[in-house]
Amino acid sequence: MFESLSNCPVFTGIPREELEKILSSTRHFKKSYQVGDLIAIAGEPCNYLMCLLDGSVKAEMIDFSGKVIKLEDMKAPDVLASAFIFGQKNIFPVNIAANEHTVILYIPRYDFLKMLQMNLRLLQNFLNNVSSRAQFLSDKIKFLSFKTIKGKIAQYILKQALPGQDMVELKMPQHALAELFGVTRPSFARSLGEMAEEGIIEVDRRQIRILDRKRLLDLVK
Repeated sequence: MFESLSNCPVFTGIPREELEKILSSTRHFKKSYQVGDLIAIAGEPCNYLMCLLDGSVKAEMIDFSGKVIKLEDMKAPDVLASAFIFGQKNIFPVNIAANEHTVILYIPRYDFLKMLQMNLRLLQNFLNNVSSRAQFLSDKIKFLSFKTIKGKIAQYILKQALPGQDMVELKMPQHALAELFGVTRPSFARSLGEMAEEGIIEVDRRQIRILDRKRLLDLVK
């Protein structure tokens, strides 16, 4: 457990003996989940700091039409819903489910608050993590605001492209990207093919070459 926690964003940089001392005076417990198990449901209170010790989870949102939109996958060691443990509306905004056998460490909110008061490095780590999550959510909202599939694809490609380079390697297969975009795989593949036919990009499996950056940028405006 301590090896996983030492690599967790909230506990990084804290010596093991110090981490053991902090946890020894703090209530906490571990819980295991199997693939497909629901860990949290949107609207439930978020009363614990939840640290992924092993495995991975997915965060999903269901819109008013009943369509499921996957927001992200998170792997150990990471922290779940850190931005929602405090605040006036501390509830889970999404459903969280296990992708595989997963182990989570739970620390009650009040006990975690005491931990933050005990260790400055822990406080800095937590604030950095919350800020990073806020930035991620801001980018995700911007991404989901695009009305067209081509706009989402263009935004994704431009975000993955390194400065001055036109070659991009997709980090996920098409079915996973379609799930991430909240569209069907045929719709995703059709839009990608149309962008290739229009001379905006060139597609070779997971390799994407940007042929017309201006028209790609136009799709996200």
